Amino acid sequence: MQFLSILRIVGILVMCFSFTMLVPAFVALIYGDGGGRAFVESFVLTFFIGSVLWWFCRKNRQELRSREGFLIVVLFWVVLGSLGAVPFIILEQPNLNVSESIFESFSGLTTTGATVITQLDSLPKAILFYRQFLQWLGGMGIIVLAVAIIPLLGIGGMQLYRAEMPGPLKEQKMRPRIAETAKALWLIYLSLTILCAGAFWLAGMDVFDAISHSFATVAIGGFSTHDASIGYFNSNLINYITVFFLLVSSCNFALHFAIFDQIREKQSRNSKTKILSLYWKDYEFRFFITIQLALFAICFVVLLAHNYFEGDTTTTLSQAMFQSVSISTTAGFTTNDFSSFPSFLPLLLVLASFIGGCAGSTGGGLKMFRVLLLYLQGRREIHRFIHPNVIQPVKLGKHVLSERIVEGVWAFFSAYFFVFVVCWIASIACGMETFDALNAVIASLNNLGPALGTVSSNFTKVPDSAKWVLTFAMVCGRLEVFTLLVILSPTFWRD
Repeated sequence: MQFLSILRIVGILVMCFSFTMLVPAFVALIYGDGGGRAFVESFVLTFFIGSVLWWFCRKNRQELRSREGFLIVVLFWVVLGSLGAVPFIILEQPNLNVSESIFESFSGLTTTGATVITQLDSLPKAILFYRQFLQWLGGMGIIVLAVAIIPLLGIGGMQLYRAEMPGPLKEQKMRPRIAETAKALWLIYLSLTILCAGAFWLAGMDVFDAISHSFATVAIGGFSTHDASIGYFNSNLINYITVFFLLVSSCNFALHFAIFDQIREKQSRNSKTKILSLYWKDYEFRFFITIQLALFAICFVVLLAHNYFEGDTTTTLSQAMFQSVSISTTAGFTTNDFSSFPSFLPLLLVLASFIGGCAGSTGGGLKMFRVLLLYLQGRREIHRFIHPNVIQPVKLGKHVLSERIVEGVWAFFSAYFFVFVVCWIASIACGMETFDALNAVIASLNNLGPALGTVSSNFTKVPDSAKWVLTFAMVCGRLEVFTLLVILSPTFWRD
């Protein structure tokens, strides 16, 4: 294990991250409502720690193996999440303790959106912006961003990319060089953010809110600059814009990239391109849209049947669409308290967060591709009971999937369930009620944010000891369980 090389890389990445703290300091300078000094002090401390790690290990440039790549990813997220909590600790407002600061920082970076901060409307703009910015940075994975510049540092980078990139097809390459792939992904990510911010601004948000909410929307994070979340704006148009960009961001970014490549190629040949038809050819995308339409239809019918919005069909349509998409994609934005919805809707929406977005998206949960494969595998097993001698592979359309992919999905599902149960029991042991602990773990592991019970709006009532358990669950969910669990295996540390 090349520990000195690992520390050198972590030091470089921490130094890069330290500069992000100057952005909210600049916001504080613009609005003049406080908080700037805390971010400057945090920058100095973070940069110092990173530079020390780099300086003492600067001569170690050994080639990294896969094991080192996994360890760097985990170490970087732990170090980054911890250092990201420094501004919250230093700031007098909102006056968080260490456990709360760590929880808030990791919740932002993992795009979970669970918060321990209340009275957001009275906080300085710099603090509000920092929370949103953390989610934006965490959305596609800061390691992927760093990989775009790692070739300049003399490192290959493939090990980091494989460990960080979400989805069961993480070994699939879109470009011959990893730096080009990372840059392409972030170009798409940045473009969506700019378009989303522009749409919010045109719909009536001020510039600060438009930029801040575009960060959390494209990252599928769920943090807001207001206690009432998106409901603060009381606008059906803003609701629909949010839904659109949540759906786009929940799609596989590799699919976005591939389709944009096809569009450019066809335009060069002056041939017509139907974008929707290109997306519809993807099996995971079709499955994702089908699930979203089904959830929306169920929510709309139940809300209308119970006259929840007093017969206002337009409001019912907007709220049903917004809440079904926001919760099922694990964004966690709210326009009202969805836990008070009638009948089985609250439970249905929370359970839908287990499915989450597509593989390779910024969403949480199991991912749509894995759920689709679990369904296909289950259907095959039923067929085997009827025809035990028939050899029937798992197929997506005409494509036969290897048994390794199918086995990997089942292994992931088992590990996910194991972490879920362990965190649930640990949260109860920390003093939480069984129902509240269940919902808190669901919200954390699925990177959802709000759930039911005492965590329907915030996590202020969660004991500090349980916050550490939930922080672990957030990181497990963000790094898709195996990346974190693999370093806990004794086999990992054997040469």
